[in-house]
Amino acid sequence: MVVPELRPWRAVRPRVARVAGAVRPRLARAVRAARPRIAQLGRAVSTQVTRPKTWQYTAGAATAGLALAVGVVTAAGPWDSSGQRTAERDRSVTAGHTGGADHGRNSATAPEEPRPAPSAASVLTGLGGTTGGAKSSHGTKALAGVLDPLLDAPGLGARHAAAVVDVAGGERLYGADDTTALTPASTTKIATAAAALSALGPDHRLTTRTALEPGTGELVLVGGGDPTLTAREDADGNADLRTLAKDTAAALKKDGVREVTLSYDTTLYAGDEVHPIGVNDNLAPVTALMADEARTDDSDRGPAPRAGEPAAEAARAFADLLAEHGVKTSAPGPSKATSRAETLAEVSSPPLATLVERMLTNSDNDIAEALARHTALATGERPDFDGGGRAIHAELKKLGLPVQGAEFKDGSGLNRDDRLTARLLTALLAQSGDPAHPELRPILTGLPVAGFTGTLTSRYTDGAAGLVRAKTGTLTGVNALAGTVVDRDGHLLAFAFLTTDTTDPGAAQSALDAAANALAACGCV
Repeated sequence: MVVPELRPWRAVRPRVARVAGAVRPRLARAVRAARPRIAQLGRAVSTQVTRPKTWQYTAGAATAGLALAVGVVTAAGPWDSSGQRTAERDRSVTAGHTGGADHGRNSATAPEEPRPAPSAASVLTGLGGTTGGAKSSHGTKALAGVLDPLLDAPGLGARHAAAVVDVAGGERLYGADDTTALTPASTTKIATAAAALSALGPDHRLTTRTALEPGTGELVLVGGGDPTLTAREDADGNADLRTLAKDTAAALKKDGVREVTLSYDTTLYAGDEVHPIGVNDNLAPVTALMADEARTDDSDRGPAPRAGEPAAEAARAFADLLAEHGVKTSAPGPSKATSRAETLAEVSSPPLATLVERMLTNSDNDIAEALARHTALATGERPDFDGGGRAIHAELKKLGLPVQGAEFKDGSGLNRDDRLTARLLTALLAQSGDPAHPELRPILTGLPVAGFTGTLTSRYTDGAAGLVRAKTGTLTGVNALAGTVVDRDGHLLAFAFLTTDTTDPGAAQSALDAAANALAACGCV
């Protein structure tokens, strides 16, 4: 993943101006609606007198979406090395350099540099919605009138399900077979993210280490299940195999060791490495040790040819790196580090919150399967495809979500036997903004932004750009879309559209986009 350096505001101003001109009218309405509540919540947070309501917290997804719509994401990627969106930090510059937490990174060391984005309490504010239900009946009927014809489009096939929730009031505004479990494709990743964040916490990191077996001269490269471990020269904030080799060599030389028997340990995971879909460019064999997702090209996202034995390839790369530091190794082979082995060095992934954002924005299947296995490990399930599915289901049930009918056969959604309901997806999105579950917020910030980031970069360019943030899902005959949208009056809505038995993926995608565009244009709540 390549993330540009954060630029001074004057460097991105021309791009911002161009994009802002395209979206300014709708943004202006939403911002005018938001301003009184933003000020009110800011005063409440500063005195710590009252606790924000759920809708105030959740509506932060819309605030961030509007900020991105101004155009900042055209100049900077969605992440920085600390896991907070660079675009949100740039947004804070336009608000007068008001700073806040940046998850440990001080990006305001120079006067001309943009300051960190405000911390969650002041960013995540409502957009003028009300918590009352006075308009609920009208809203439900109005939405049905808007969505029913669009969801009956021939391009959506014979079976579909949909749900829309008013995040401000937590009220179900629309449902069409929303308790029917259908194949969700990659919208499964929303559930995987929630389960992993709940079980492990947003600050959890995945660690790769080296261990020396006493009296044997065997050095073991121990996989920690981090698919973002990199052997590339520019680690870009990821765990770095080069750093691990340098630190390991230094520890060995300190003890006078310059030659070792090199082994690698993948026993953190169990079961089959190959996904039920078989060998596929969308996913490497799922193993506890790999470098750069076992990609054999220079890509960092999307389909790519993969190494057939990712762990062996990573170990060979590690051997070459050790040699550069004067440590000779044998040809690496599989092994298991014992409890007596002495850890020499280790490197850790970015926080789980960052991995979740990257997974959702890029629809990264390798990260998704790794998080499913780590959720299994954290909850006592066997770390394989089935165990990961059971762990995800159990964790969502623990969160009080409506899991009836849901089935998880993997973490990525590549398995056609996965089943989710539109009601569960909207409940997941709503709970991601609940102040009782701040650990789930990366789900909202990681959703692709229409017209700007990830799998929605080229969609909505003439529609609800910046106002829709959603996870896509596509398999042969299956199309899905689930996320949040800011409507014409500034209300934040969570939606989920699932379709199956589609025959034209282009027509299905266009029909789903039309439904999301209609939500953005509707003043139905």
